Amino acid sequence: MMSTVTLPVPRQSYLRALALSCMALFAIPVTASAQAPASKAAPPGDAVEVVRRESPAGFMKRVGNELLAASRSGSTTQFAMVLNSNADVPSIGLSALGDYARSLPKTDRPIYYNGMINFIARYASKEAPKYPVARFIVTAQSKEDARGTYVDSRITLVSGESYDVRWLIVKRGNTYKVRDAQVIGFWMTSFLDNLFQSFISDNGGNPKALVVALNR
Repeated sequence: MMSTVTLPVPRQSYLRALALSCMALFAIPVTASAQAPASKAAPPGDAVEVVRRESPAGFMKRVGNELLAASRSGSTTQFAMVLNSNADVPSIGLSALGDYARSLPKTDRPIYYNGMINFIARYASKEAPKYPVARFIVTAQSKEDARGTYVDSRITLVSGESYDVRWLIVKRGNTYKVRDAQVIGFWMTSFLDNLFQSFISDNGGNPKALVVALNR
């Protein structure tokens, strides 16, 4: 059994897209902290009402302080904490398994989700220095449809390169979660779908092989 999830050369374009998605996530606080005036925290009793009033674009800005702390630390643990808090982890994780999701016992799902987040966080912390971000701006928000709401943004790297990033935001209870991100033509979850399902196929069609590999 393979001890790690390896990435073949043909998928390097997916890796760049994933890295830029992560950079966009962690660039958000640069704009949020620069443009938004400081405000007092809402009392605990008002928290639910504040969430109900915010827009998906507002959600992306609201997580700014948390993301700023993670980006400053540069640690895998901090990246993982932010992803766990703001990503639609169960939906992303089960979708990545495809038809193999039916073969993974529900009792194994928590450790699988944990491994998936750590895999993305390790990659993000490794690639972050290669894509230093100079600016991030939110440019538009679509109307909500059956999938969710799309929030468009643009990130500009220190090198001067700019990339449009489209976020798929979904409502979960009284808050929002990031379901997907599209960069240079690739949706982030398509990268995980292809990678994880290929790994499972190469390891006897057993999703537990992936769970073990992600958690080593």
